[in-house]
Amino acid sequence: MTAALPWPTQADLGGQPGHGRVQPEPEGELFHAAWEPKALALTLAMGATGAWNIDASRAARETLPDYPSLTYYEIWMAGLQALMAERGLALPDEIAAGHALHPARPLPRQLAAADVAAALARGSPTERPDAAAEPARFAVGEAVRTRPGPMAHHTRLPGYVAGKRGVIERVHGLHVFADTHAHGLGEQPQWLYTVVFDGAELWGDEAAPGLRVSVDAWQPYLLPA
Repeated sequence: MTAALPWPTQADLGGQPGHGRVQPEPEGELFHAAWEPKALALTLAMGATGAWNIDASRAARETLPDYPSLTYYEIWMAGLQALMAERGLALPDEIAAGHALHPARPLPRQLAAADVAAALARGSPTERPDAAAEPARFAVGEAVRTRPGPMAHHTRLPGYVAGKRGVIERVHGLHVFADTHAHGLGEQPQWLYTVVFDGAELWGDEAAPGLRVSVDAWQPYLLPA
């Protein structure tokens, strides 16, 4: 179980100032170094063991204190090391040495090479249409406001929309609630919405004219406007 952390999520740095311009890359350019495909393979293989869920892996990555200074796959490797260390699957001396120094701990399951393509195609669906729940609280076209202030745990709500007013554009149904799932508290499916914000609501006069930002937000993130 991932402990509650005092720093805000880094789920979306796009709304924060000071990170410079986005530098477009050629379409289909997936890797920039020979070790990066291995980082992807290790992360997928360990995720498939069932030692943690996808939301726990996102929380591990997005709460890294040096997240903004790391490259994409450096973030993946640092998050993987944190998850494995928490569960005693790779201890600090083994990571420093670059090889196993202790007996391997058992894992719930393994991903065989022959099963990789099918596992990737299957993905990890999060919709739970049959989950017992109250009807959706909000409807398309309704104005809402996101909950204000930082949270004491990892969340998928970008900090720059906290306390801001938007409009429901789409209702996606019931989905696994990442905030509880990441912390070992169960799926607790919640209604998921696409909320559209005017750029001026988020950044005032600095927003480009006509800018609109869409954010997918679970019902516990939202209040009536």
